[in-house]
Amino acid sequence: MRRNVLLAITICAALTMSVVAIASAARTTIQVGNLKLTFGGTFSPKAMPKTTYVPVTAGIEGQVTTTDGTHPSAFRETVVDVDKDVRVSVKGLPVCKAAQLEAQNTTAAKKVCGTTILGTGLAHAEIAFPEQKPIKVTSPITVFNGGEKGGKVTLLIHTFLTVPVPAAIVTTVTIAKKGAGLHSVAKVPVVAGGSGSVLDFNFKLGRTYTYKGKKVGYLEARCPDGVFKVKTPNTVFKNEAHTPGVAATTVLKGSLAIPCTPKG
Repeated sequence: MRRNVLLAITICAALTMSVVAIASAARTTIQVGNLKLTFGGTFSPKAMPKTTYVPVTAGIEGQVTTTDGTHPSAFRETVVDVDKDVRVSVKGLPVCKAAQLEAQNTTAAKKVCGTTILGTGLAHAEIAFPEQKPIKVTSPITVFNGGEKGGKVTLLIHTFLTVPVPAAIVTTVTIAKKGAGLHSVAKVPVVAGGSGSVLDFNFKLGRTYTYKGKKVGYLEARCPDGVFKVKTPNTVFKNEAHTPGVAATTVLKGSLAIPCTPKG
């Protein structure tokens, strides 16, 4: 059960990393049935060159709610496409392996792979045990660089939960080029009946470092036309807690135009 909660949290993190272009406090809400997903955030710096990519940091936030206050269905799969004005790169960065993070709490994980950290944050989740009042829990999120191979950048998302029993899980997310943009895919397996669901999350993502004598960023962006385009063609939620009156599967689809400020 706790593994399911952790996976739900980390997949939400995967979703937000895929929409790294969210900027200028832009927000959007997608709703199907009683389920609502709202995400947004900030981008620093807000003004970017029209043609040159520069290192940036994204402040990401999100919330999952239901219109009737029932336990929300659990995140299980997401595909997100971002336009060509945002890119990721881990060239020259130290690499962490998933095996190094397993069975580690947050402090230990940072000690083992601290040189590979790309982002940190916090999430809240809800555990809905049958015939019991739902339990809300808090969990840290740490994003590590898993390296690049075959044109795919790997992110390792480590989450640690202390309730009801201390446990850690590592989720792998892959980001690759699709056309001129970015294509991110993340999946969560069904675990312990799906009693845990994310409620909200917020974290900062980005890292600036020197590679071959040049200042570069894990996240880089440019702003040629004052807008970033993000598309979510397939985000799947599963009603694995068997909430009455809620569809077994809910698929959210949407797009967002996020403003930025061109300079130069």
